[in-house]
Amino acid sequence: MIKIVSNDQNFKTEIDWLISYHHFSFGEHYHPDKTNFGPLRVFNDDIIHPGMGFGFHQHKDMEIITYVTQGTLEHKDSLGNTGTIEAGNIQRMSAGIGVFHSEYNHSKDKPLKLLQIWITPDTKNLKPSWEQKTFLEKDRLDNFFQVIGPANHALKIHQDAEFYISKLTKKTKYQIKQGRQYYLFVITGNITLNNILMKEKDSAEITNETELDVQSDSAEIILIDLPQS
Repeated sequence: MIKIVSNDQNFKTEIDWLISYHHFSFGEHYHPDKTNFGPLRVFNDDIIHPGMGFGFHQHKDMEIITYVTQGTLEHKDSLGNTGTIEAGNIQRMSAGIGVFHSEYNHSKDKPLKLLQIWITPDTKNLKPSWEQKTFLEKDRLDNFFQVIGPANHALKIHQDAEFYISKLTKKTKYQIKQGRQYYLFVITGNITLNNILMKEKDSAEITNETELDVQSDSAEIILIDLPQS
């Protein structure tokens, strides 16, 4: 089963420095049928204006993954970590017992676009930690390239979840694993997923399929592999 959700069905926050589309209940936005997809709790598609961002704020017991799709993100946290994350790169933060951090658009004249994704951890009250990683565009070209998961090159989180990013120029297949469910988001471009048209910014909740057949001549997608609820 594939359930397509178009971007105009998502919640939206728009203030003077931020436009954010929330795929699940977030902040003042709530619907009882849109709280999570298995351990996937938050999926926000953000545009942050130049020089602006989220000031110091706290998280606890959450795995937070940020994928920068355009621009440069500036990160600081209460663990003493600082860093800038360029487009195409990923950071992950395990909030554990609690951590404060800030995230700003590093540029003074260009917008920052990013995905922020929260995963409920399999263990609470962990020691907080943070890391970022650079991945090459060639690695994800027409390939479901693992960026979060057990692969040696991938970032690790405290949950049985895997993240894949792909830049598509032709048909690409992904073999479904038994007992798993999947969340797919079209970052840019249009695709067909098992012969279903998905437009830019559409998402799909995927259950009880045997294979994913994805086709596009120009698109970028993210696929999240999750334990079945």
